[in-house]
Amino acid sequence: MLVLLESLAFYRNARVGLVVGALFAVLLYGVRALELLGPVIDIRDYPLFGPDVWFLLLAFVLAATFALLVAIGLTVVEAVRGARDLSAERSEEKS
Repeated sequence: MLVLLESLAFYRNARVGLVVGALFAVLLYGVRALELLGPVIDIRDYPLFGPDVWFLLLAFVLAATFALLVAIGLTVVEAVRGARDLSAERSEEKS
């Protein structure tokens, strides 16, 4: 299993996904918290905490989800690339 993960560059893909997910969440949270797109109209009550804490938790969920999607996408691309290389090697052996 470890050899498979290494051949698919899974650990590198996971690190890239974490960085991209964190940057994406920080960017979107910054846009919301700094009101870069204009003031936010609060018409609802937020239980226990204010809206900033709830949006911070939402940013964490967004970062984790986006990181997972990026890691899966990069791993699938690496798997396809590896399958093509293997196919090319087999066709060269037959020739």
